[in-house]
Amino acid sequence: MQIEIREAGPDELRQYAAIPIAFEVESILRVELLDRGLGGIALREEHLDTPYTKDYDSYEDAGPERWQTRFEIRNWGIFIAVYGGRNVGGAAVAFDIPGVHMLEGRHDLAVLWDLRVAADLRRNNIGTRLFQHAVNWCRARGCTHLKIETQNINVPACRFYAKQGCRLGQIHRYAYVGHPQLKNEVMLIWYLDL
Repeated sequence: MQIEIREAGPDELRQYAAIPIAFEVESILRVELLDRGLGGIALREEHLDTPYTKDYDSYEDAGPERWQTRFEIRNWGIFIAVYGGRNVGGAAVAFDIPGVHMLEGRHDLAVLWDLRVAADLRRNNIGTRLFQHAVNWCRARGCTHLKIETQNINVPACRFYAKQGCRLGQIHRYAYVGHPQLKNEVMLIWYLDL
């Protein structure tokens, strides 16, 4: 499969957003506290009786077209994967921007803000190619770590990041309590040493 990955500018966020991020939730990673947490934490995959579709772009103030209104994106890396003249995937990396709490005020940390592949072409290494492109972009800017946020309802993404060499660094069970659409989800933060 001949994939071209190109850097995109902020003026192309509409084309980027046209690549769907929605996915089917067929299982979740249930967080189990062992001895109320003193004995550790276990993540156990639990298959759902009734799968559902999750689309984070559908939430208010979410999605690539709204990034510029919420953040300063001048230092972001935005990449689009093209196959046969069609935009089939995208990745966005936040780097060295004040006010983005996930960057922790560090100049050696980047955040993989978004990774998406058209549903009909998933499992064709497009995500892997985009991820590696983002990693190389971060290394070229002197980053020592890449940080990625997922949720316990996106088991395929968790497996993908683990396969890419990322390690689970944080489990935040209450991160989304104030967000009605997300309140039952658990934040999982992955890190890749660069």
